[in-house]
Amino acid sequence: MQQTLDWIDWTVLIVTLAIIVGYGTWKTRGSKNVQDYVRGGNSTKWWTIGLSVMATQASAITFLSTTGQAFSDGMGFVQFYFGLPIAMVIICLVFIPIYHRLKVYTAYEFLENRFDLKTRTLTAILFLIQRGLAAGITIFAPAIILSVVLGWNIVTLNIIIGVLVIIYTVSGGTKAVTVTQKQQMFVIFAGMIAALIIIINLIPNDVSFVDAIDIAGATGKMQVLDFSFDLENRYTVWTGLIGGTFLMLSYFGTDQSQVQRYLSGKSMKEMQMGLLFNGLLKVPMQFFILLVGVMVFVFYQFNPSPLNFIDKSTEIVLASEYGNEYRALQNKQSELFDMKQRLSSAYAKENKPELKQELFQIDSIEKSYRLESKFLIKKAIDPEYKASYIALEKSVKQLESNPKSEAYKTKSAELKTLYKDAAKDTQTNDRDYMFIRFILNHLPTGLIGLLLAVILSAAMSSTASEINALATITSIDLYGRNLKEDKGETHMVNMTKWFTFGWGIVAIIIACFADLAENLIQLVNIIGSIFYGNVLGIFLLAFFFKHIKGNAVFIGALITQFIVIIGWAFDWMPYLWLNLFGCVVVIIIANLLQVFNKKTA
Repeated sequence: MQQTLDWIDWTVLIVTLAIIVGYGTWKTRGSKNVQDYVRGGNSTKWWTIGLSVMATQASAITFLSTTGQAFSDGMGFVQFYFGLPIAMVIICLVFIPIYHRLKVYTAYEFLENRFDLKTRTLTAILFLIQRGLAAGITIFAPAIILSVVLGWNIVTLNIIIGVLVIIYTVSGGTKAVTVTQKQQMFVIFAGMIAALIIIINLIPNDVSFVDAIDIAGATGKMQVLDFSFDLENRYTVWTGLIGGTFLMLSYFGTDQSQVQRYLSGKSMKEMQMGLLFNGLLKVPMQFFILLVGVMVFVFYQFNPSPLNFIDKSTEIVLASEYGNEYRALQNKQSELFDMKQRLSSAYAKENKPELKQELFQIDSIEKSYRLESKFLIKKAIDPEYKASYIALEKSVKQLESNPKSEAYKTKSAELKTLYKDAAKDTQTNDRDYMFIRFILNHLPTGLIGLLLAVILSAAMSSTASEINALATITSIDLYGRNLKEDKGETHMVNMTKWFTFGWGIVAIIIACFADLAENLIQLVNIIGSIFYGNVLGIFLLAFFFKHIKGNAVFIGALITQFIVIIGWAFDWMPYLWLNLFGCVVVIIIANLLQVFNKKTA
């Protein structure tokens, strides 16, 4: 069922976005030189740098996917960010002093000084590929969800978000991005705090906040730390501290969308304080967002929830040949809800171990119902999937007479995999829709408009940083570096504006052709992990391996990128470990190539 917004929500949404875009355009108009346009005139204070860095990373995906992640799996995702404070300290001690001393406009200028032009160009191109894709996803994420929930046209939404960003980013460059991100972070913090307060108030009066935490804990949602060494587990303390540190080092130390935020600082001290501010605040912020998702989960312990949060998909399956099966599942969930509500109330009053175990079991049963619902939706929507499943199911039944045979085991495993794959499909994977559906169905008028503004503001802040960085790299590292004669400051500013406009259009186009993954926040991090480790390794070679020359690094980086892509395609390891893997591989290969070159010289 599509939602119609009240005029108050429309007013809050439009006015909030108009103020942000208008203020950013007015405040930063008239940049006359590259120093102003690309580095914001080096006038940014540390708290603005810190907020800008946070806003760049906190896209709409953060609020839609992270809350959905918490609703489904609990607080464990916060471990992903454990390496961030460590990375901030290393960047402050190693990266920033070098960038500041060389007075670079981009991180990749340093690589030409240390190695050669081709290494600088290759690293810049790797950045353009991965960040160009990510820019499209940061537009697409809120657009696809709002289009499904509100019935708005997705292409129109992509264009609206993209055009709003282009207006002030082209006008004011880096300074416009930084200035508007302060306003956007204020809207984001205000909206999320208001949402948490309202959610807690929607929980029954006899259930306190502490009781709500206990209920979430009973179902495993409050388990923050996992010290296991299981490589199949994506989020553990070790993946966060090791893989996460390397990812954050790459992202904040070598990704121009972040480097450009702190290069605009008034001094090296302001840059370092801004990053340390981000390091101190980012983990609590992510914890808070996850907690919002967990509180929504607790809310649904006392209020009925849909089997699937995508209404359009539910309508399709109910009208299909699987409609009766789906209704039977809905009836089972309704019966389960009565038990869940009664047990949650009892557990809030008496914290008994046996009640905790029953709550955990009920949550596991409901998860199985949700998986079954996704399976039915997938079969109803995708005839090819349905045919594949029926054929495989038939093969398994024919082999049932010999259950110990390898053929039976293989086919049974394939059938289970195909069944679970249904949960990852675009039209069944409702994790990213949970929070927006909750907002529209249960929050009061006015706050709905504010939280929609939060989602769109977050999309705008990340996209603005990305196209600003993409334009800077294209202008400084590719276009400007290969100009045979100096065209002057005015020409370079104008070209950077045109590149900003061009990358904005590219991001909109990518958004229009994008598709949902299992979880959007994971998709962005997967894209980054494929490239970031290699790029970080190049920078570490530049910093600490003084004997390594440009040819060895260039060839090593090409080989490493190919290996990492193969490793990701064949699922050698959880994606976070690709950051460490790529970093180590390029360092080893470059050193081997340098030794080989010396022997053959």
